[in-house]
Amino acid sequence: MPQKVIGLIGGMSWESSAEYYRIINETVRARLGGLRSARCLMWSFDFGEIEALQHAGRWDEATAELVGAARRLERGGADFVVICTNTMHRMADQVQAAIGLPLLHIADPTAERIRAAGLSRVGLIGTAFTMEQDFYKGRLASRHGLDVLVPGADDRAVVHRAIYEELVRGRAEPSSREAYRAVMARLVARGAEAIILGCTEIMLLVGPEDSAVPLFDTTALHAAAAVDWALADL
Repeated sequence: MPQKVIGLIGGMSWESSAEYYRIINETVRARLGGLRSARCLMWSFDFGEIEALQHAGRWDEATAELVGAARRLERGGADFVVICTNTMHRMADQVQAAIGLPLLHIADPTAERIRAAGLSRVGLIGTAFTMEQDFYKGRLASRHGLDVLVPGADDRAVVHRAIYEELVRGRAEPSSREAYRAVMARLVARGAEAIILGCTEIMLLVGPEDSAVPLFDTTALHAAAAVDWALADL
């Protein structure tokens, strides 16, 4: 059988969607060899439009946009859907309910890797929406039994600002890297055994050398899990 077709909902931001595309194709080539690459489709949003809906709290409209994208991928021949952003998993259940394809939730491969490492108390950094709302933390806790810590209010503001003012614009400032290091250190001091990079752009700013505990990069883990699904029947 051929590879399954990965349906990618991207553009939120394209900076991290480009990483998904790179990681998925590099992983397929490493697994299959030669000139092999992934069979995939991508619907890429104009992130300015999505960001405006997010910060205005117009989540119903944002949900309709993601459902529309998923349906386009379904019509285009995708075998399953991957939402290439943590924040927009806020509407993952609605997207899944609107299509006849499976949706690979970003929190699941991340949590599975954390549990496989024997860890249970984790720090979570991401957008304010991801850190403060329950759609992500709740899944980690209820489905995977993780104890999730988030930064304090001031630290959450620092993390969120760097994402929207720098990382989604292709900038990774040394001052923000230092700030993130300090945020992660405070989570470790509170008992975090690992840190989830719960925004797909954060991997553009910090890496393992910036933390005293393991970092779990949702972008890389989600992309690798997509390849596992795509190659499962080969």
